[in-house]
Amino acid sequence: MLETDPRTRIEGLVEKAREAMAQFADATQAQADEAVTALAWAIYEPNRARALAELAVAQTGLGDVDSKVIKNQRKTFGCLRDLGRVKSVGIIEDDPARSMVKYAKPVGVVAAVTPSTNPTATPVNKAMFAIKSRNAVIIAPSPSGWGATAAAVEFMRAELEQCGFPADLVQILPKPVDKALTQELMEQADLVVVTGSQNNVRRAYSSGTPAIGVGAGNVPVVIDESADLDDAADKICRSKTFDNATSCSSENSVLIHAAVYDDAIAALRRAGGYVCTREETARVRDRLWTNGTLNREVIAKDADTLRDVFELGPEAQGARFFMVEEGRPDPESPFTDEKLSLVLTVYRVKDMDDAVAQLRTILDVCGKGHSVGIHTNTPANAEKLAQSIDVVRVLVNQAHAMGNGGSFDNALEFTLSMGGGTWAGNSISENLNARHFMNITHLVRTIPADQPSEDDLFGEYWKRHGQQGKRNT
Repeated sequence: MLETDPRTRIEGLVEKAREAMAQFADATQAQADEAVTALAWAIYEPNRARALAELAVAQTGLGDVDSKVIKNQRKTFGCLRDLGRVKSVGIIEDDPARSMVKYAKPVGVVAAVTPSTNPTATPVNKAMFAIKSRNAVIIAPSPSGWGATAAAVEFMRAELEQCGFPADLVQILPKPVDKALTQELMEQADLVVVTGSQNNVRRAYSSGTPAIGVGAGNVPVVIDESADLDDAADKICRSKTFDNATSCSSENSVLIHAAVYDDAIAALRRAGGYVCTREETARVRDRLWTNGTLNREVIAKDADTLRDVFELGPEAQGARFFMVEEGRPDPESPFTDEKLSLVLTVYRVKDMDDAVAQLRTILDVCGKGHSVGIHTNTPANAEKLAQSIDVVRVLVNQAHAMGNGGSFDNALEFTLSMGGGTWAGNSISENLNARHFMNITHLVRTIPADQPSEDDLFGEYWKRHGQQGKRNT
């Protein structure tokens, strides 16, 4: 069989990964934590954080260097904090009252499929999760980001070796990465974890290997009539402009209550937004999409570049993001979809019932399961969204891209992969975290019998409906 055969190439990587796991199998919790810290330092170290950010932008043409530096450091730091609080080796739970003891075990070789939008932070994030439970990881990067990911992998391997741990706990697919090679990795691994295109997610679920995929973003946020408008506008601007809107958690649309619509638009303008004219909106539509597909030459570019591409008027000079106004969400309009750019669609809603209806229309186009946001000082309005909208996360008064994947001021786990539940065709309805990378052995001993009587369980039912399935009259 030729050496270029995908199966042969992957078999070699998997064999090395299993050998590394065997060497790491007896690691203590302290040693596993040291290995995780080594991976974190590989990208957190300031010089490396910037070098990797510069390489990522240079190779992919996506995003902003300063934002990627923040992502490389902040996400890694937060993830390291979370992982330091998790037991992942040996006994992780002992419940004497139930005579139940739980032992954590590795899941095996993890295939980590990572996107071009985060070619350094996401691979390190997934490697930290995997090694925490003494797994090995093989990273399948986006072809356009291979060089940046490879550099991050080399930093991780060097840090592991410096600590005396096997470098082959972390590997990367060799160039050229293609669908056949990634598919073979999915089939030979023990667990597949996919962040990126929904095509890759579907392929992972059909690979025959246990898989975790995450859903597409298309985040809509509501500004209600009780919101602090300048605070809301500032947070939307900071989130929308972060990394040139490459994040799946970046706001794609804002739904503003009619009572404060004009004031909210004014606040968004003060924060750096520019409202496109009808003619400019047409140019944005024609140039942001090509044959119904987002134009890779336009997405994730800075505001100055977009202003020129869209031929916006002099009033747009200095704007940080661009707003297009649509009456109501139209499933046939591309502006209802995810934009991966500094373009924000604006809708007007009459009240919270109307907001719920419009949110559902947007999320049915793209983003169902992922998340929504609301800026409000009326708790009941946030609770209404949580009760009514099929998403995993509802963020209240937060810069969405900074809070959705975990933050130091909310309780979500730090991650770069957000599950969208079955609404998004995903197997998880939470942020990807360490629990997804361990198997659990349950040591089960007997306890005093906990067996209720029939009357305890059926008594009330019998009173209402009888014992023969016939309703009482």
